[in-house]
Amino acid sequence: MEITINVILTIVGLVMLCFGGNWLVSGGVAIARKFRISNLVIGMTIVAYGTSTPELAASMAAAGEHSAIILGNIVGSNIANIGMVIGIAAILVPVAVSKSSLRKEIPIMLGVSLLLIILSIDGEISSYDGILLLSGFGVFGYYTYKDVVKQRAENKEEVQENSPKNLYLKSTGLIGIGVLLLYVGAILTVDNAVILAKEFGLSEKIIGLTVIAIGTSLPELITSIIAIRKGHTDIGVGNIIGSNIYNILMIMGVGAALGGVMVGVDVYVDYAVMLVFSASLLIALKTGILSRTMGICLGVGYVAYLIIAFFK
Repeated sequence: MEITINVILTIVGLVMLCFGGNWLVSGGVAIARKFRISNLVIGMTIVAYGTSTPELAASMAAAGEHSAIILGNIVGSNIANIGMVIGIAAILVPVAVSKSSLRKEIPIMLGVSLLLIILSIDGEISSYDGILLLSGFGVFGYYTYKDVVKQRAENKEEVQENSPKNLYLKSTGLIGIGVLLLYVGAILTVDNAVILAKEFGLSEKIIGLTVIAIGTSLPELITSIIAIRKGHTDIGVGNIIGSNIYNILMIMGVGAALGGVMVGVDVYVDYAVMLVFSASLLIALKTGILSRTMGICLGVGYVAYLIIAFFK
């Protein structure tokens, strides 16, 4: 009976994720048009931060005694974001990407991934390391802000006169409701998935790398697929890149600052997988498209990683 309730609550959580993702994208696109900001920047900021709230909540809850869950959640989520989310999205609809827009963002994502690995060399991501990561997040935020200012200066078109006067209020309302639904839906999905996973005797680290990582990546999956199918590919791709940067700089920064995170030797295998998956997006910079073939390769690679993770 209890397992049935957990399954039902998981389904309810997934439904909330679907609605939340749809409204978050709709509100984000409206804001981008109103303020003459590119969809990529909206995807990397409002949408990315909104879909990453489950990771932040999970990491803050695990701070201290369950630090293995924090590291597993972040690394696992970054792998899932590319292998599962971009993989599935590209399989459904080949994704055209703006090479000029992503020339800086993808290397930044790779750079912060390498920074995380460097900080782990001494076997711990300390509170001081957490402060360093949070400082990096501040720098990235300033870089994004300067990009927004530049875009607004270059794009001089005025907002259409027939735009509804309450457009800003409606758009921010959609974003707020979308984030709330994503947050509650992810908590329902993750909490009940963890209960079901424990029934099968999975370890805390494996739960972090797989169950929680996949669960907290569901908002990115739903939101990116919805955005891409609506033709807003920059939001879909920007969401993933922004989320991966945000996961390391902000979420790991907060988790480490609250009490430090111990790093085991075996996590370097997961680090390597994260780097390989992240570097695979460099192909998109050269070709200008995330093809269905690439999506299949990412999806198959992610399934193989999950199988290895369960048995290593």
